[in-house]
Amino acid sequence: MGDTPEKHSHAGEVREELEKTLRPLEVLALALGAIVGWGCFVLPGIRFLPDAGPLGTVIAFFVGALFQCIVALSYSFLIKPYPVAGGAFAYAYAGFGPRGAFICGWALVLSYICVIAANAMAMILLTRYLLPGVFDVGYLYSIAGWDINAGELAFVSAVLVLFGWMNFRGMGAASAIQVFLAFALTLGVLVLTFGTLQADTSAWSNLQPLFSEDRSPLASVLVVLALTPWLYVGFDTIPQTAEEFTFSPHKARDLMLLSIICGAIIYTLVALCVAGLIPYKELLSQNHAWATGWVADQIFGRWGGVALTVPVLAGILTGMNGFFMATTRLLFSMGRSKFLPDFFAAVHSRYNTPWKSVLFTLVLCLIVPWFGRAALGWIVDMSAIGTALAYLFTALTAFKYLGQNPDLPEARWGRPVCLIGAATSIVCFVLLIFPSSPAAISVPSWIMLFIWVGLGSLFYLNRRQDLLHIPHSRLRYLLFGKSDYPVLFKISDDEEEAAEESVPGQ
Repeated sequence: MGDTPEKHSHAGEVREELEKTLRPLEVLALALGAIVGWGCFVLPGIRFLPDAGPLGTVIAFFVGALFQCIVALSYSFLIKPYPVAGGAFAYAYAGFGPRGAFICGWALVLSYICVIAANAMAMILLTRYLLPGVFDVGYLYSIAGWDINAGELAFVSAVLVLFGWMNFRGMGAASAIQVFLAFALTLGVLVLTFGTLQADTSAWSNLQPLFSEDRSPLASVLVVLALTPWLYVGFDTIPQTAEEFTFSPHKARDLMLLSIICGAIIYTLVALCVAGLIPYKELLSQNHAWATGWVADQIFGRWGGVALTVPVLAGILTGMNGFFMATTRLLFSMGRSKFLPDFFAAVHSRYNTPWKSVLFTLVLCLIVPWFGRAALGWIVDMSAIGTALAYLFTALTAFKYLGQNPDLPEARWGRPVCLIGAATSIVCFVLLIFPSSPAAISVPSWIMLFIWVGLGSLFYLNRRQDLLHIPHSRLRYLLFGKSDYPVLFKISDDEEEAAEESVPGQ
């Protein structure tokens, strides 16, 4: 068991805190499982190989991993001085104040919830492959050629409720399951790779053409590279749970970098398995519902293909579980610091979990399966935009932090790293929103994005007057635990005096 959390008070106000229960292995499993979700197994045949070709896909994976490692370094600079729940949201407040914090936090909530919902949708694809005719019963309606069935909705809703219940009960069970599933995921991918290499039909020539025939090599790389903020988004579940570490925040950097590198390797192995068994253009022309499953069928037989569902299911479940934990911690942090209603800051008296944030996350995720498979593409696009925006805030905050602390050992080399991370985020963001970009998001994605922005605007306008009248000393106490905690933006002299005169919670 971790340390029992204390409830600090300041000026008569109690600040709820989360229990310290997470060990390094559990944190690594949390991040890796969040990185390698359904997209690793579903997208090679419907997005990666058709849009970029095998070599274009692999280049994008590793260039994207390099860029995300640079962004992760920006997180590592900030997780030490700000080891609290909220991650990029808390960092954005430290760097840019309340408005920047709300924009960053709301964008990240969008990204995280999208990943949970996408993994839930992927479970429907998996059941149609593994158990045809079992859950796809009770036809209701169709969207974009995809049938919505009552049986599938009931099944995926039950899975979401199960994860909601686990996160309601506490981190212990959820983190233990995460370690087991991450191990099953990695082992399954290695078995698939070995089987593909041993297959008689496998050949390097199957990877021709190396890039998409519909666009240049550079455009082929860019179309997948633009998605890498979404592909690797799971590494930042580590700073989201920093308040619950049983170890020093200094270890977080190595855990983040390791999770990204392992994620890039797993993505690459699965994509090359799909492309290498037979000429991949021939495979794509066969229009299999799940190309990765078909490859496993050919290598191991039908039961071997069914066995592949173990790592796929592990990837889906680790993604859902990891982002459920991260989303609820982010909402909790935004509620505790008054950026969202107090509803989100409620901590259960027995389980010490942000149970109302868990409930809100669960309700939103239960809506998405009613839109069918078409929602998967919309979700990927929106999630990448939200993630890129959060990464930008973090990189710029880290740049300011190192600039104001030049005596730190990493200050000299860290500031250029932060600028590269910020530039990476801007490039990905532009690729997604610029109409003529090969990675431009679709019209339905824009519609859903505007709906989310509108919902966020309502929340912000509802809280704006309250936020304007909350002294920064109080906001710093609610976010960081001390009213005089150092921030990187200019606060008036009156505010500084108020912070100095107040007594921080002890």
